[in-house]
Amino acid sequence: MSLTLPSRRLMLMALAALLVVAALAWGFRSPPQLVDSTEVTQGPFRVTIENEGRTRFADRYQVTAPIAGHLARVILEPGDAIAPGDPLFHIYPLHSAPLDTRTRLQAEAVVARTEAALSATMTRAEAEQVRADLAATELARIQRLVERGHASQDDLDRARAEARQSQALLRSAQFAVDVARHERDTARAALTIGGPDRDASPVTVHSPVTGVVLRKLRESEGVIQPGEVVLSLGTPASLEVEVDVLSADAVRLAPGQRVELERWGGDEQLTGLVRRVEPAAFTRVSALGVDEQRVWVIVGLESGSPDNLGDGYRVDARFLLWEGDDVLQLPSAALFREGDDWFVYRISNGTAERTPVQPGRRAGLQRELLSGLAPGELVILHPPTGLSDGDRVRLR
Repeated sequence: MSLTLPSRRLMLMALAALLVVAALAWGFRSPPQLVDSTEVTQGPFRVTIENEGRTRFADRYQVTAPIAGHLARVILEPGDAIAPGDPLFHIYPLHSAPLDTRTRLQAEAVVARTEAALSATMTRAEAEQVRADLAATELARIQRLVERGHASQDDLDRARAEARQSQALLRSAQFAVDVARHERDTARAALTIGGPDRDASPVTVHSPVTGVVLRKLRESEGVIQPGEVVLSLGTPASLEVEVDVLSADAVRLAPGQRVELERWGGDEQLTGLVRRVEPAAFTRVSALGVDEQRVWVIVGLESGSPDNLGDGYRVDARFLLWEGDDVLQLPSAALFREGDDWFVYRISNGTAERTPVQPGRRAGLQRELLSGLAPGELVILHPPTGLSDGDRVRLR
């Protein structure tokens, strides 16, 4: 039995039919989806918290009237520099009867209380001096160990931070001693002026500290009562920054963490360290009308205080939580979650490949990538709804 081969004409017709079917299949297939893409990169990565803050003088003193009398016009103006012992203002005592027994006993008790307070602050200053000396000695020891290769740079940074903090606490303790001594002298003056040996000469109130005048609460002359505030003084050397952060961010902060201060008015960036995280939060209404729990974080300046930076100035604070120099990362917009797992769509030969990944820390719009991709690979940003594994894609 012989087989007859198809004719040439039938073969051409079959081939034409196959081409038509292929063309129809090609024409009616779904077009590739337009997508945005980004590249997986490797480089520096920093986890930070950013908030607005304001400067303040940690060491400040309210100068009050020690006695009742007639206040002479206050000549000093805000911004004027003062030194210990400089005259601040004068009060002419009122012509009153000598102190009775009860009032004198009260005045003597005030003198005794201020003398006890002075003794306590002097003891604290001595303790802070010992701590500062110990921190300086430790810093010198760590520096020698680092030079010999027996200690790390982190140990040296911690020793420097401890030395700076101890010096700041020492300055505050010495400031408290000056203030306590001034209050003791003021109490003695009130006791003397009220006694029988008083005269018509004015009482001059002197500056207890080195600093500047922050505010002048009384300017014109007139009658003044004991305890009324006349001037507010501050010491520029005690300048620090207070930043209110969300309570959820405050639990991630601790003393000694590095802080970068920007947009304070100068060109250079200031550096600081977290000095204290307040233990109590407060409620503040946000611009959107939402109640927020905020916490005050106190930052000490590590790089020194510029001369033109004063009390109550605005700054931007960036708290550094973690940093790495060579970290694999990609934008958070490329990630999507299914259950407990994370995925991205990797672009390979014009198709979307659903790829499992393991993300790490978050830093703004970026996310650390622990595994799943390699540097230089393209992934889809904001995967469109309906995109599936293997779909054709085209870059915008």
